Amino acid sequence: MNNAGIQHVAPVDQFPEEKWDAIMAINLSAVFHGIKAVLPGMKSRGWGRIVNVSSVHGLVASVNKSAYVAAKHGVVGLTKAVALETAGSGVTINTVCPGWVLTPLVQAQIEAKAKREGISIEDANVSLVGEKMPSKQFVHADFIGDTVLFFCSPAAKQLTGTSLPVDGGWTSQ
Repeated sequence: MNNAGIQHVAPVDQFPEEKWDAIMAINLSAVFHGIKAVLPGMKSRGWGRIVNVSSVHGLVASVNKSAYVAAKHGVVGLTKAVALETAGSGVTINTVCPGWVLTPLVQAQIEAKAKREGISIEDANVSLVGEKMPSKQFVHADFIGDTVLFFCSPAAKQLTGTSLPVDGGWTSQ
């Protein structure tokens, strides 16, 4: 499973190039390198499961998140390309696209929102998740884990190149 992510928030014309490069390296290039490292063994065995964790931002965009959105869209595209390359080999590759998960990255956004708007952390929490996710609830790590297990199960044998949002309805809007 490929799961990594960093973020920097700024308008594209003010986006520091070193931040862009770091986000691409961790959020996209690391996925490529992970796939490249494991794929030969999987192909030689005639079986393998690769599950990438992108983000809902691999399917939709948000303001001031150009590098993150570009990298996560790249993960979705890379997944599709590798799925075509490995179709019929016994190897499948899919992507989970979570909505808001309460991680240190998201916690920092909640704290910044609270400070910027002069509201409590709790109010910022509800406000942030409610802006995008109709469920108004964070995605829990175990939901992502369950989705990964599904992609690795016999029921997903013919699923490859798929990106599945686990996003409380975000992409349904």
